[in-house]
Amino acid sequence: MGAVTITLLGKPGCHLCDDARAVIDRVARELDVPWEERDITRSEADTEQYWEQIPVTLVNGVQHDFWRVDEARLRAAVAEARDSAP
Repeated sequence: MGAVTITLLGKPGCHLCDDARAVIDRVARELDVPWEERDITRSEADTEQYWEQIPVTLVNGVQHDFWRVDEARLRAAVAEARDSAP
């Protein structure tokens, strides 16, 4: 099994980001994978690319979801990433 990291891209004051954070935290804890959060307002490139989509979820740096996080889909994506990682 390979290493997996979940990344949440969001911004302060985003209620959908709060919802996504709760789901990601729960899944990451239960599956024992690290997760990180990136504030898109700290990067001009992130702001330009993701402003209309936040919250955005990445699994190993690849965009997985946006606007809402579906817990079952995230669990499946983490499992797939584990299976395919070197």
